Amino acid sequence: MVTLAYAALWAFVFSVPWERLIVIEGVGILSRLTGMIALGFALIAMVITGRMRRWRGFHLAALLFVILAGASVIGLHHEIPPKFWTYVLLLIVVWMVWELTPTRERVHGLLLAYVMGCYVAALETIILARSQAGLHRFAAGGVDPNDFAMTLALGLPMAWYLGMTYRRPLMRWICRAYVPIGFMAVILTGSRGGMLCSMVAMLIVPLSMTRLSPGRLATVILVLIVSGTLVVVYVPDNVKKRLGTTTTSVEELSLGGRFNIWKGGVKAFAQQPLFGYGTAEFKAAVRPFGVGQLAHNSYLSILVEQGLVGFLVWATMFVTVIMAVLRLPKVERRFGLILLAALAVAMTPLTFEDRRPVWFILSILISLASAPAAAYLDPRRQQRRPAIPASAYPMRGPRPPFQPSLANRRNPEPGTTP
Repeated sequence: MVTLAYAALWAFVFSVPWERLIVIEGVGILSRLTGMIALGFALIAMVITGRMRRWRGFHLAALLFVILAGASVIGLHHEIPPKFWTYVLLLIVVWMVWELTPTRERVHGLLLAYVMGCYVAALETIILARSQAGLHRFAAGGVDPNDFAMTLALGLPMAWYLGMTYRRPLMRWICRAYVPIGFMAVILTGSRGGMLCSMVAMLIVPLSMTRLSPGRLATVILVLIVSGTLVVVYVPDNVKKRLGTTTTSVEELSLGGRFNIWKGGVKAFAQQPLFGYGTAEFKAAVRPFGVGQLAHNSYLSILVEQGLVGFLVWATMFVTVIMAVLRLPKVERRFGLILLAALAVAMTPLTFEDRRPVWFILSILISLASAPAAAYLDPRRQQRRPAIPASAYPMRGPRPPFQPSLANRRNPEPGTTP
């Protein structure tokens, strides 16, 4: 039953990057269906085994954040906003990831599921760009290009990490091949924030090379050359021109209109700094200041909606994950820190705090840090104990002769000499 639950969870993670490709009445039906199946199997497995993994500080902080998000909407709405129910569902996903990935093998399996899902979304985007070259931005399924670009960019460190640790050579090269394909798809979205996020994510390529052998150096150079060539040859000029305005947008403090939204958010936060305005209340909070849009910044969105108390709980989730990642071996530690850095960049220009990739990444890194260190997929990276020579063991001598106990000496049997 646990295996079936893990398989359903694998399918759910696989569908996350491209869930909007199959939509019924505006809802990504595939991720909903696989998530419900995984939850059902996970609950049945927990009842049958009678076991539940002990939660870490991250899980307690996530639970407390969802509770605060629910408490903040009491008395503010006639009905509970969908964003709160999204938080509840994301907390369930966090629990399933923790409960069903006790080993490194299963952790790597979910990372592979996310990368394979990014493959589907990236290839669909490339096909769209080839068939409709006149567009200025491309995103599979017609989703928001900025959210889509961040989702694909977060798969870059995962793909490269799996390319270093996976056992089968074919799977290693399949994972590595996503780096140029995913980077090209991110560029095709025309997202300036996605480009910055992918550049941070690509740091995994040079920083993971702890022992730079000629073969690994050739692999790094090949991946970087292929990535640059695909962008130069196949990305349309209108997309390149849009990405070229990144520096001008920052210098003029426009950031696609985000700067005015952020100013309104700061003013709203100053009026109710402690507990905020409530979940999904950012638009209502900034409307008196001439702004009527979402925050386009996850940190500011949490500050305004949940206040300083909720923001500190949210920050505790990240701090606990960082502390856990810092205790990992060198390669895993660098992978985790780069993935968290890319996630931090992705959350800066977007209202991304209630998105599945964010909560999945935090939960999978906690599972990675808690899994047994000896369960690597690549047997070459396992630390084998050196064989102990037989000479190191002391020689067992002959048994000493039998000596009677002190009681027998003091009370000898009749007819014997003491």
